[in-house]
Amino acid sequence: MAGGDKYSVLLPTYNERENLPIIIWLLCKYLGESNLEYEIIVIDDGSPDGTLEVAKQLQEVYGQDKIVLRPRAKKLGLGTAYIHGIKHATGNFVIIMDADLSHHPKFIPEFIKKQKEGNFDLVSGTRYTGDGGVYGWDLKRKIISRTANYLTQILLRPGASDLTGSFRLFRKEALQNIVKACVSKGYVFQMEIIIRARQFGYTIGEVPIKFVDRVYGESKLGGSEVIGFAKGLLYLFATT
Repeated sequence: MAGGDKYSVLLPTYNERENLPIIIWLLCKYLGESNLEYEIIVIDDGSPDGTLEVAKQLQEVYGQDKIVLRPRAKKLGLGTAYIHGIKHATGNFVIIMDADLSHHPKFIPEFIKKQKEGNFDLVSGTRYTGDGGVYGWDLKRKIISRTANYLTQILLRPGASDLTGSFRLFRKEALQNIVKACVSKGYVFQMEIIIRARQFGYTIGEVPIKFVDRVYGESKLGGSEVIGFAKGLLYLFATT
C-alpha cells in the first residue's frame, strides 16, 4: 500500500513508564493494520522512573526491527532528541509525537493519506480546524494555547492553524533541514518548526486531531514556560 515508504516514529520520553506500553501497543496496532512499514525510535533522556527498562521489555515483545532504543544519559531537551532520533531513522518519512497519550496513533493513517493526496513535505495535526479539539484541559490551558497560537499568527503569519502542536509527519530530508535551522528549545521549538518550514518553502497539509491531556504525570506547560514561549516568539519575530 505504502509503495516502498517507511515511517520512523520518533518518541522522546522522560518518565513515561506507565504510558509507554499503551502508546507502543496503539502505534503497532494502527500502523500494522494499515500495512505500513515502520519503526518506533524511543529516545529516553535518562528517565529515573525506569522508562528505558520498560522500553527494553517492549522491544522483546514487538521485536528489535519495530522498537529501536536510542537512549541518552540525561535530559537534553526536545530539539536535540529529534536531531538524535533523525540520525537513527531508516524511514523516508518521520513522525514526531508525544509519548504521553495526548496524541492518538489512530490519526497517523490520516496524516499519511493527506501527505499522499497533496504530496506535502509536512503534515501537521491541528486542534483548531474541522473537528479537531482539546479534551481534559482547564480554561486556563485552553486560553494559554489559543493565545500562543493567536500571537504567532499575527506576528509571523505562518500559514498553519496549530503551531504549538507536536504531532506531525515529515519527509525525512525536510525535517533534517528544518531542525538544523532551528534555534529554540522546548515548547517554542514546535512552533519554530512550522516557521522554518515556511522559510524553506515546504508545503504543509493539516489534519484535524483530537488532543487529550496527559493521562499520567503532570502537564509540562507551566507559567514559566508560557513566559519562555512569549520570549522565544518575540525572538523569532525579530530574526525571521
